[in-house]
Amino acid sequence: MGRSYIVEEAVEGYLTRQCEQQAGPVTGLLIGQSSTQREFVVMATRTPQREEPPAAAADSPDKEWVTEHARQVSRMLPGGLSVLGVFIVTDVDSKDTLTTLRQLVFAVEKLISSERLWSLSDDDVADCVALHVNPKTRKTFCRTFDIKDPKSVAKPADWRYQAGVSSSWSSVCCSLSVDVLVPLPDDSTDLEAMDTCLKEGLRVWARQLEGGVFLLDGRKLAEDSELAGGQVKRNVRQTHTAQLLVTPDERRSPDAARRCGGAVRLRGAVHSRAYLHSNKPKAKLAEKLLKRDAVSTVATRAQMLLEELLTAGGESRHQREFCLPRRVFCPVAESGPLCVCDYLFSDEGLAEVTDRLKEMLDIDAQERDLDTRQETPAEVREREAAAEPTEEAIEAPEAKKSSYIGVAMTTVVALLAAAASMLYVNDV
Repeated sequence: MGRSYIVEEAVEGYLTRQCEQQAGPVTGLLIGQSSTQREFVVMATRTPQREEPPAAAADSPDKEWVTEHARQVSRMLPGGLSVLGVFIVTDVDSKDTLTTLRQLVFAVEKLISSERLWSLSDDDVADCVALHVNPKTRKTFCRTFDIKDPKSVAKPADWRYQAGVSSSWSSVCCSLSVDVLVPLPDDSTDLEAMDTCLKEGLRVWARQLEGGVFLLDGRKLAEDSELAGGQVKRNVRQTHTAQLLVTPDERRSPDAARRCGGAVRLRGAVHSRAYLHSNKPKAKLAEKLLKRDAVSTVATRAQMLLEELLTAGGESRHQREFCLPRRVFCPVAESGPLCVCDYLFSDEGLAEVTDRLKEMLDIDAQERDLDTRQETPAEVREREAAAEPTEEAIEAPEAKKSSYIGVAMTTVVALLAAAASMLYVNDV
């Protein structure tokens, strides 16, 4: 028996509109959450049109464009939501589209996984979905591929629409203090080398975070404890506040010493969020998804600023400070707790966020729909170039902090969250 996909009925309406509007093959992504028992699909978004289409045949999907779209969309998904697979709307026979869908599924997963700084666990689902919709007959053909197996063959899957799939998900959020120091290569113009160093440093921090203590609503729960602590009522949203307590690894190995051309320090507070389907979610899953979201949002911001960092780094040899973009949330629908996110740089306006939401996720959002309250913008104070960095030189834009403070160490972490969400670099 194949996997079962429970699909929000709004996705059916979206795919129907693609059938009515399509003048050729339409590709896109399917977004939701996987579990060991079944999959939940809450969104579909078509691939944006390319301004200058490649010279390839019009009936052949642009694999490079589809995968880049998937990478951008993956960055806009909070914890618990991910790209589950791809769809195609075409009147070509389903057997003939299977090879194309297989190539897209594996290409999308390869690119998205290359940006992950955490490894899949044994309980993570390895199946990705490939959906074919015939615009003439409106029939859907659903198949899955095991992305861990390069020789995987298509397996049939059950695709069922249902109302209210995303109406009562649980959400878990926290404010996390970040202070990561990453050495840089000698050649500050080598983008690939700097990217490698940055990822390596963030992986070390990700491992520290993975071993951190997870508190839910101020309590340390057993892994198999249910979030609600009892029966969850249908259409009742559960919102939980979490804390991630991380002890930095102060050990330094002599063997790890090496020549470097500088250092990047990411420091401040970020808002992390994860969503869980309300089928009796467990504390273990909430912890895993929230920690992964924290790692992903920090890594995404660092990647977005990397090119600007390299450009500014060549201008001088003293310390420079850069504001990382802040996280902005947007609801997927008027009803339901699910949100997607985008990242707003200090020189951007909310109109640019709504434009990206439309282009990447096909969401018609208004500026009033955006939640900008979870993180306040960083502000860099002017000071002499030769001055040493101090905490007082940084304003205190912050993610909203959790109210629970249990022990002295937790107090220190909460105070550190008052630092600006920013990145700065030291040349040596």
